[in-house]
Parts: sequence; structure tokens; C-alpha cells
Amino acid sequence: MAKKQVLSLVLASVMLASVFAGCSSNKKADESVSPSASSGGAATSAASAAPTQKPLDKVTFTFFNGVAGDKDVNTNETTIGKALEDQTGVNFKIEHLVGDLTTKIGTFIASDEYPDVMAPDAGIDAIMKANAYIPLDDLIDQYGPNIKRVYGPYFDRMKADYGGHIYFLPFSAQVGAYTADPNINQGAFWVQRRVLKEAGYPQIKTLDEYIKLVEDFVAKHSDEKLTGMLTLTNDWRFFATSNPPMHLDGYPNDGNVEVNLSTFEAKTYAGSDSTKRWLQTLNDLNGKGLFDKSSFVDNYDQYIAKLTSHKVVGFFDYGWQIGDAKNALNDAARKDPAQDDYVYFPLPVTFDGTKDAYLDPPGWTSNRGVGITKSAKDPARIVQYFDNLLKEENQVLRSWGIKGETYEVDANGRFFQTPEEITKFSSQAFKDSFGFSTYDWDWPQYNTSSTLSDGNALAPGYQPEVFQTTLTDADKMILGKYGVKTYSAMFSAPADRPWYPAWSFAKDNDSPEKTWETKKDDLTKKYFPKMVLAKPADFEGVWADYIKEFNKLDTAGYEKWTTEQIKKVMDVAK
Repeated sequence: MAKKQVLSLVLASVMLASVFAGCSSNKKADESVSPSASSGGAATSAASAAPTQKPLDKVTFTFFNGVAGDKDVNTNETTIGKALEDQTGVNFKIEHLVGDLTTKIGTFIASDEYPDVMAPDAGIDAIMKANAYIPLDDLIDQYGPNIKRVYGPYFDRMKADYGGHIYFLPFSAQVGAYTADPNINQGAFWVQRRVLKEAGYPQIKTLDEYIKLVEDFVAKHSDEKLTGMLTLTNDWRFFATSNPPMHLDGYPNDGNVEVNLSTFEAKTYAGSDSTKRWLQTLNDLNGKGLFDKSSFVDNYDQYIAKLTSHKVVGFFDYGWQIGDAKNALNDAARKDPAQDDYVYFPLPVTFDGTKDAYLDPPGWTSNRGVGITKSAKDPARIVQYFDNLLKEENQVLRSWGIKGETYEVDANGRFFQTPEEITKFSSQAFKDSFGFSTYDWDWPQYNTSSTLSDGNALAPGYQPEVFQTTLTDADKMILGKYGVKTYSAMFSAPADRPWYPAWSFAKDNDSPEKTWETKKDDLTKKYFPKMVLAKPADFEGVWADYIKEFNKLDTAGYEKWTTEQIKKVMDVAK
């Protein structure tokens, strides 16, 4: 499954905000100024926003987000948030989850009192059942020209999911042409660059070729006490171990299923021959002493530490999930080019060298979003803020920042960043103070792979000019060895999948589908370690035990339900 798994969705590169208490104005909606419809141009400064017709009374709304981890903040304490407050008069007091999400959501529901705005993450089904969100249809018709422009192609799907009304806005919608991420923030089989260099930069397309590459390198460097491969299994990140069979079969990350592009039939793979083949590969590596047995007990920090230790030759994972390790290795290589040997290179490996599908198509995550609650004192003002945020110049502001401070524009109108501006973007403290962290996710916005009306990429990291600036000589050299200018050019272009990702289909916590997923996850976490760490002669027996338990699940029912959801999307997709 995925991030945030979304994070990319996710990616890769995940992004949080949430609030519990604060004050809100009772000012009437018709006393405020409705933002004008605009697909706009680039924001050239924080003060470049369209002027209002008359001064607006300032108001603070409360915003709760169901994901823990970020600092509570008032949006007007950030550069972006202050610019938006100057435009609209609106500030949001954001409070993030502390403690258990189910308990927190239950407290709201029991009291029947809610923050003005909620992005409840996995608690969204409970919020919907409690009728805590108000329908937004009429408000969007009256105050949302930019909401219509951005989300309009998805309105039928949004209404189909929830009884003919729009109750919340998903966190992103594709706008303009699709722009591929030059980097790999989704899945890949990664290997140290020195391995490819020593082997003469071979074309690695199959799993067998990849495993042989790893085995040969470890054998030649026995004095280094290297780890051939490891995997990540910690808590919810277990998907890094259970997802590879779908990618090796040539499918993207739809979660628990592989979806046939001709019939739109969804089939699970957790009990398939592909999963058996993947686990047997790890079992064989373990039998040869090339697999890190601690993979099934290490936490995430330990995993990242091992990736930066120079001792791990290869692994599968999602680029967004190994960001800290990649950044550390890349930074070391910039300071000392000899360290480039230990930077990881992504490979589009499949079982039999068939077309890969690692790169995400434009995504539509329908079970996560931000909505206005029945406790909100001025829903119209909030919808106006959301609509204003979706003006193109404000999407530039939340993505690129301010011209002359965080990005530049050349004579041809192309956005770029200086090395100093790129460095500034890499500072978490700067991203927090400017507001890039606050507005990175959890708001109505363009999908990261979107393109602006002038042809520039929405996301700086997706802009070719920016990407090329970030490359070292060693980066350019290894890409040149493979005849490409970007990492994503190593991978196949994504096919159109309007439902993508299937893992985002909304499910009640007590539904048969959710029950299937929970039981399946329990089985994989119980039996996968046993299979990988078993003596090779015992593998078949453990697999048989697993399949016996797996066959007790209503997999046919899960596949039928998922197929119905996919076909429902296909019926209304535009």
C-alpha cells in the first residue's frame, strides 16, 4: 500500500496540519469579498496577490488534522499564510493530532462539537457517518469558480462516492499536462552505484539479473562484510516487503490488487505465485548469508542508518520513504566525490523483463481530504479561502514561493532556482517559516505532477531546469552511461488509470473489505518472516501453511468489491 503511502502519491516528497480549538468570526458571508475566478499568472511576491475591493475583517478558523507529528501553527505566522491572510482576511489555527486518532475523533463525535475545518485522515469515514461535514455543493456554486476549474472534472466521482453531494475536497487534482518526476520517489530496486560501475553499467531488467549483480559484488568484496539485501517491515511500513510482487509483475502501486487494463478486473496477489517467487528469492539470499535477518525486527531509524552505512548493496523501497538516507548519501558525495560510489541508483526490475509500471499515473485519492464541519461559523468564508488558494498565482506561491527570493524566471518565462535557492529549499527550518511545510499537503491544491498554464511545472523538483541544477558531475556521468538525462527516463511511462490508486477507495472500518485487509496484513506479518528465514528445504511447508490460512479469507468478495469500485470510476471518469 502507500503513503501517504500518499506520500504519493507518496511522495514522494509526504506534509501535515491539524487543529482543535480557536475562534471564528460571525461576519456574514455576503459582507466578505468573493475571490475572483482566476487561473492567473505566477506570483512574483507575497504582495502580488489580487487586491480586495474593500478591507476584510480578520478572522481565525480552527483546523484539525488527523495525522500527528508537525508543530501546531497559525497559518499567518508563515510567509505564505500571511500573504493569503492579506488577500482574504483569514487565518487558520492548526492543531495536530496528539494521541490516538480513533479516540480523538470519538471525542468530537460524542460532544457533537467540531473544529471549523477537519482533515481527519483515516478517521474520515467516522466523520462522514456522524454527519459532521456539511455539503459543499451550493457553496462551491456560489463562491468556488477556481474549485470548479480544478476539481470540476472529478465532481461526478466525488458525488458518486458520497450520495450525490460533495462533502470534502481531496488533497489534490491533476491540472494541465502530466509532468513526470525526474527523480524516483516511487518504487524501485536500488543498488549502490559502485556495483554498476564495477559491472560495466549493465542493463538490469529482471529480478534474476538484479540478484546475480548483488551476489557477484558481495562475493568479490568479501572482506567488506557487506549485506546483499535487506527489507523494511517496521509497523505500517511493512508494505515495502509485501508490495514488490505487484511491481515485479509489471503493475503500479494499487495496494492489494493488480488491475487488468483491458477488463478492469482486480486480482489480489498476496497468495499468488508471484508472492511465492519473491519470498523464495529472499529465502535463497538468506540461505546464502546475503540477507539481513534483522529486517524483521529493525525499526525505521535503524533501517535508514543501515542504508547510510555503506554496507547494504541493494534493496527495494519507495523513494519517498528513503529520503533521509538518500539526502545523507548525496550530501556526502557532494562534499567528497569519492563517496558517490555509495549513492543508490534506481532500477525498473520486473520478474521477466516485461514493461515496468513503477511510475505513478496521475493519482486521485478519494478517501482523504479536507471538509467544513457543521460547527463552522462562516462556511462561505472558508470556501472563499479555499477557492482563493486554488488561483494559479497562489499555487505558484505555495510551490515555488516568491520570485527573486526562492525562484527566478528566465527570458523565456521558464522558472528556475539558483544553487543557493535550492539549498534554501532543503532547509526544514526555512520550509517551516516560509510555509512550504504548512501548505505542502492537507489543503485543496494542484496535484504535484500538474503543469501551470504557461508550461512550467507546478513542483520545482519536477522542473527540468531545477533538476539539472541539482545534478553533480557523477550524477550526469552515470545517467549518461544509460543514455538518459533523468532517473525517471530509466522507467516506462505510466499508463492511464483513472481510478488510481485502488488502495484509496473508501472503506468503513467494520466493512468486509476492511476486515479482509486487516486479516491479510496479520497473516503476512506472521508468515513472511517465517518463510524468508526458514531453511530452504522448509520453505514449501511454511508457504503451504500460509496459503491454508490465506484461503480462509473472503478474497473473492474483496476482489469483486474492488472491481466494482474501479468500474464505477470508469463509468464517470472524464
